[in-house]
Amino acid sequence: MDRNRYSAIAHQNHTFYNPINPTKIDKVIELLALKDNDKVIDIGAGKGEILLRIIERYRSKCIAIEKYSDFTEQLQVNAKNRGVLKNIEIITEDAKVAIKTINEKFNVAICIGSTHALGGLHETLDTLRKCVNKGGYVLIGEGYWKQQPSKEYLEALGGAEESELRSHFENVKVGEKLGLIPLWSYTTNDDEWDEYEWLYAMSIENYCYEHPDDPDRDAMLQKIRTWRNTYLKWGRDTLGFGIYLFRNM
Repeated sequence: MDRNRYSAIAHQNHTFYNPINPTKIDKVIELLALKDNDKVIDIGAGKGEILLRIIERYRSKCIAIEKYSDFTEQLQVNAKNRGVLKNIEIITEDAKVAIKTINEKFNVAICIGSTHALGGLHETLDTLRKCVNKGGYVLIGEGYWKQQPSKEYLEALGGAEESELRSHFENVKVGEKLGLIPLWSYTTNDDEWDEYEWLYAMSIENYCYEHPDDPDRDAMLQKIRTWRNTYLKWGRDTLGFGIYLFRNM
């Protein structure tokens, strides 16, 4: 079973590939107060929804870096359908490789739910602040522990380590220690998590129901049902997700 195909099916009905309510994301976009042709870069852009909204609001010039071609192909379709394709450059490449080819400064740098692509939260914040103008913004989306994860939950996550995430407070402090100024943050509430996770699971269930002859059907069903149980038993009470807006100084 191809991991990227599975993810594409599971996320096919999501506006964003994270559980933050779109209204909250729109508020953060409003806070950016950009000018025409200001430059924005997004690492792990997915289908590009946040960049498309930024372009529609500010007519910004954007670069989207996304490793997976299925996502960038959909991003290009979405941008064309919304009449903003000329405002966005799409780079289908590993983030660590692509970022080394960027030799310009940006007004905003974004990485929501993809800090692993640059080596983790600290590494991502450090990388993005170096490519943002002084007074510009870094917008990060990152998970955090709402409480100490149980050994069983970490095992269910594939042998994850508690050190892979921090607390909400500690996420903010990572940016501060790098000289960034925290300006705004939102976290996901239980309703938002439920909507995200149930839509994720339902998309796989519906696909498998409608495509009974797919050779990956049984594997996909086993995976999503195990994940759903993991979320309900541990994840809903343990895992948080926040977006963090910093000013670069």
